Amino acid sequence: MNQIFSNRIAVGFWILVLLQCYTGHTLPKAVSVKEPADQPTTRIEATATSQPVKYDGAQLWRIAYDDQPKKNAVAELQDRFDASMWNYNATSVDIFVRGLQIKKAECFLRAANIPYEVVIEDMQRAIDTENPSLEETELWENRNGHRMTWTAYHRLADIYDWMDYLAQTYPDLCSTKSIGKSVQGRELKVLRISNGNPSNKAIWMDGGIHAREWISPATVTYIANELVEDWDNQPSHLRNLDWYILPVHNPDGYEHSHQYDRLWRKNRGGLQYGPCAGVDLNRNYGYKWGGQGTSKQPCSEIFAGSGPFSEPETKAVSEFMQSSAADWKGFLTFHSYGQYILYPWGYDRVVPPDHADLKRVGDAAAEQIQQGSGSRYTVGPSGSTLYPAAGGSDDWARGALNIKYAYTVELRDTGRYGFVLPANQIKPTGDEAVQFVDIIAQEVAKL
Repeated sequence: MNQIFSNRIAVGFWILVLLQCYTGHTLPKAVSVKEPADQPTTRIEATATSQPVKYDGAQLWRIAYDDQPKKNAVAELQDRFDASMWNYNATSVDIFVRGLQIKKAECFLRAANIPYEVVIEDMQRAIDTENPSLEETELWENRNGHRMTWTAYHRLADIYDWMDYLAQTYPDLCSTKSIGKSVQGRELKVLRISNGNPSNKAIWMDGGIHAREWISPATVTYIANELVEDWDNQPSHLRNLDWYILPVHNPDGYEHSHQYDRLWRKNRGGLQYGPCAGVDLNRNYGYKWGGQGTSKQPCSEIFAGSGPFSEPETKAVSEFMQSSAADWKGFLTFHSYGQYILYPWGYDRVVPPDHADLKRVGDAAAEQIQQGSGSRYTVGPSGSTLYPAAGGSDDWARGALNIKYAYTVELRDTGRYGFVLPANQIKPTGDEAVQFVDIIAQEVAKL
């Protein structure tokens, strides 16, 4: 009875708080889809793709996430104010609030006595200044026979042209292969780097599975470029491996984020759902598909699709890796943001039997990064360090293909810029990733 009474008091409190923030004392219209409060989700507004989405006045807030009232407040922000969770850990959460909701959301937090920090004051301004001007970019383009610069974020055509350039310039070392096509018919292009030694073990690397994480394809291409352009000076543990690199796992979403909606996350499947189009490709892999941290609602940003490997982008990777003769020993997938080195399992707060090995290698990489740049990367199992999320590519690599060294790397930063990381951080981020890859390669060479 006391519990029921307490629950009623809590409900009454939140109603009173909400009423203070709305004129006319009317509650906001309830949303039809409620996602778990501890998952990074967004409700997607209906937007015409003929005009780019603008985020004028939208902000990124950081709220402590260390007690139940704060967790309840975050849930209310998502449900009542169309806010979305960008990043989350055990102590705080980054919440994206759209411009039209700012005043009401501020009022709500004040009335509930929940402190918050404004991390990004104006999201559109951050987006507008993320990339250098076209004039600045053109100063660096075509200096090396291709348009890639790593001083700016480049479109898909530039990335693919650069891959072709490597294959044409270093034909004994590099080759490209289309392993399939996206929903909208774009190639899924893989770069293979190999000295041709038939006894080589193989490492897979990919980026850009989430469209808005631009630093990911930029970093993956940076790693590949560093590897190839200085090949003769690379240590043997890098040269005696076969590298398979998919810089843009989600080409449709990536292009959509450049042309129409900078903060788009999913692929572009399910266009029949209109503004709720898209599947989260990192919930669409077949290991433990549909479990914790996923959604069956198309409007959710963690929508897992209609079934495991329902999307051509994930199906292509799965079929290629399973049918390949490569001796897979490493699987490295790059995301942003938060600065984490994560290993399985992601589907739950559990670990594989050899978790001590995975932790040891992750710690060695984090230590090397910190010595080089001062940046701190947190190491741990995905499900426990962040939150459970089933259907991830790293879990599939470990669970289905038995690849020992399967890691997800969350790149820079820790929230100052979030997904809208300025292009001048591509090279330092890339250097950190090179350090990580070097450590993994050393361990793979020992297997």
